[in-house]
Amino acid sequence: MHVVTPVCAPPGPKSRLTELLAFRRSPLGYLTKLHRVYGDTVAFGFRSRPIVLVASPEGVGHVLVENHRNYEKQSLGYEKLRLALGSGLLTSEGDFWRRQRRIAQPAFHRERLVKLGSCMTESTVKMLNEWDRGPRQVDVAEQMMSLTLDIIGRTMFSRPMSDFATDVSQVMDVALHYLDERINSLTAPFAFVERLPLPANRRFRAAMQDADEMITNLIAERRAAANDPGDLMSMLLNMKDEETGETMTDRQLRDEMMTMIAAGHETTANALTWTFYLLSQHREVAQRLRSELETQLEGRVPSVADLPKLPFLASVVKESMRLYPPAWIISRNAVEADQIGDHKIPKGTVVIVSPYVTHRSAQCWTAPTRFDPDRFSAERAPSIPKHAYFPFGGGPRQCIGVGFAMMEAQLLLATIAQRYAFELEPNHKVELEPSITLRPKGGMPMRRVRLS
Repeated sequence: MHVVTPVCAPPGPKSRLTELLAFRRSPLGYLTKLHRVYGDTVAFGFRSRPIVLVASPEGVGHVLVENHRNYEKQSLGYEKLRLALGSGLLTSEGDFWRRQRRIAQPAFHRERLVKLGSCMTESTVKMLNEWDRGPRQVDVAEQMMSLTLDIIGRTMFSRPMSDFATDVSQVMDVALHYLDERINSLTAPFAFVERLPLPANRRFRAAMQDADEMITNLIAERRAAANDPGDLMSMLLNMKDEETGETMTDRQLRDEMMTMIAAGHETTANALTWTFYLLSQHREVAQRLRSELETQLEGRVPSVADLPKLPFLASVVKESMRLYPPAWIISRNAVEADQIGDHKIPKGTVVIVSPYVTHRSAQCWTAPTRFDPDRFSAERAPSIPKHAYFPFGGGPRQCIGVGFAMMEAQLLLATIAQRYAFELEPNHKVELEPSITLRPKGGMPMRRVRLS
């Protein structure tokens, strides 16, 4: 058991309804202000349900790594995510999670992922060829969502999502918007609301039924098939728990596939959207990126083998995810009382760590709001404080798909940036939409500029 010696309660604003409403209205602005005004560990919310923001790298490491067993995913947000994702790796806990992680982990080993790289670039080249014949104006956010969803189809099921009778993009859009509304609703703590015959509930249940039927049929077909295409679905079907020899049940496979579809396209799409926005605002960085691509690739489509030769490309992606981390907030529930720094954390406290807040902290970063990919160069990266950068979480619960996501983001950016640059549409105001992931509000309308 973790022994603590509580010193004092974290500072913070008075427990008032207005504070909770301010958090719901503008979570990014509110959390950033709390950190600026009160410091690295801040309490807010109600006495009956305290919430603590932990912003220091040391505190983040304590919650996610050193004492991770004391901080479980029993918060309201994860409870709502389970409505769609079931007990996948993102939402499950304890021994069940550990078993699922052991089974799934080999599917995400780098040598297996390398085989999927060509699927990613093929989908991207197809999109670029369509762009060549289409209008200059595009919503980059929408295009990246479509592209990464197509890649999930190819890498998971060996076919594009457009081949399925179920409109997967519509299903995911309905599901993610519904979950975001439920998480942020004042009625969120009352689960009975989700059972009422409300239009939003009916749309969500219909979307989940469509998704369940599609995935159930795919599992049945693949189990009956003689061939093994080597995609993610086959890898998960064939994996066994090294300790027990068990494989996943159909229900567990369904939950993991839903998790991969939801998390596997949404986060990368948002990361790329913000990257193209940042490059449009920093032409010298964009030119430097193109120079590296021209030198190393000479106009050809990149492969996974090329990525080690493109260090600035990787730095651009990492710096974009520092400023605009798709997973902008991570919540945990304190199982037992604990101490973080000089502050006591009562049992049952909801503890929040926010990549967005810590990634922009002046205590961790020089000129924290400046877009500076060289922070992640070989020379400067070692000076980044441990746990100051955690776009994929950290510790044992770090996203299992981190290798897949980084490989995908770099391959897609390298392929697109060789052929097109982007200019933000005049008069479009870029605003943040911190929903389940960090999206640009109203999309990202941009003009494509064909490069010679």
